[in-house]
Amino acid sequence: MSTGSGADSAPAPTATTLKDSSKSSMFSSLKSRNYRLFFAGQVVSNTGTWMQRIAQDWLVLSLTGSSTAVGVTTALQFLPMLLFGLYGGVLVDRLPKRPTLLVTQSAMAVTGLALAFLTLTGHVQVWHVYLAAFAVGLATVVDNPARQTFVSEMVGPDQLQNAVSLNSANFQSARLIGPAVAGLMITGVGTGWAFLFNGLSFVAPIAGLLLMRSRDLYEVQRAPRGKGQLREGLHYVAGRPDLIWTIVLVGFVSTFGFNFPVYLSAFADDVFHAGAGSYSLFNTLMAVGSLAGALLAARRGTARMRILVAGAIAFGTLEIVAAIAPSLWLFALLMVPIGMFGMTVNVTANSSVQMSTDPAMRGRVMSLYMMVFMGGAPLGAPIAGWITDAYGVRAGLAVGGIIAAAAAATVGLVLARVGNLRLSVGWHHGHPKVGFVPRERERLATAA
Repeated sequence: MSTGSGADSAPAPTATTLKDSSKSSMFSSLKSRNYRLFFAGQVVSNTGTWMQRIAQDWLVLSLTGSSTAVGVTTALQFLPMLLFGLYGGVLVDRLPKRPTLLVTQSAMAVTGLALAFLTLTGHVQVWHVYLAAFAVGLATVVDNPARQTFVSEMVGPDQLQNAVSLNSANFQSARLIGPAVAGLMITGVGTGWAFLFNGLSFVAPIAGLLLMRSRDLYEVQRAPRGKGQLREGLHYVAGRPDLIWTIVLVGFVSTFGFNFPVYLSAFADDVFHAGAGSYSLFNTLMAVGSLAGALLAARRGTARMRILVAGAIAFGTLEIVAAIAPSLWLFALLMVPIGMFGMTVNVTANSSVQMSTDPAMRGRVMSLYMMVFMGGAPLGAPIAGWITDAYGVRAGLAVGGIIAAAAAATVGLVLARVGNLRLSVGWHHGHPKVGFVPRERERLATAA
């Protein structure tokens, strides 16, 4: 690893840092060889991950015929993050990131291969899928914050914002390919082959990690083993209102608005009676919007709270509209803007938390963020499944959208009140401009 310009010695991002990063090109972080290897490996692995998600949900629905069972599967996959996520962050701050990722990626590969074997041999039962989902969740407890924080070691603080956005674009690019291929495999040869591809896809990121040059990594001093590190991380977040409100908003949106494995499979099967092909189409079109949202975030270069709040309101509102869509094609087309605004919320929240967190605390803070973002699924997915089974999937999607939009509006109003801000609507260079401005500035403008 290199010394002298490490991320650990860099101060927290300032306004100047953010301004400089906003001037970089959309793909500037790919100039780093280590990050290119990471990025390429993740494209392959993420494609396999999306294929397994689609195949997993469809397999559970085929075995049980229950949307609640699909929700339970999703909940089991994210339950470990809810239970152990904070401890995963403590481990990540102590451990070297690259060896840690080699272990977690290998564990998830073994899980995918085991599920493929059971499915292809005809012995798979629903409890096998539950167990596999939980096992992947356990690996994710460490893998997710390790991957998030390893980005800063590959690209350094100046390119962190761009790399975080490109990671999301990477994930969504794979989402374009994965569901489509999974749909073809499910209808053509069966779900087992999708699981097999996912298990083998982990060869790519493992190879990328092994080929990286240690001397080109930005050195980050690991936290020594000691007592009170979890409490120290929570105390750090408690003293940062900007982090608290971002995490609160993400918690509401992810828990109640991001239950698409439950909703989309039920819309495809129960509402439009169109089968696995339409389920794949819904996911693919949502990925188109998500990819656009991630690339716009990479180009935008800065993460502002008003963008986060506005994106969450638009996301929830569009879910409500989709819930009452009368036709399959209108519902499918709405997946594009829903994906775009959902990714705007995701990228803006993720990058703002990382950019404003001290590198020595980043593992613990990101584990808390991911615990809320991913850990909301064990709470939200069964609720969404129950509403879907009891009142129909349209009601479930509408309720999720209402809660997401209401939470965003509430957080926006609270932040405006705490910061003594008011809503400002006007024109700038012939274009409408909406935002929050300090009330003091309003009085000065009036006096002038």
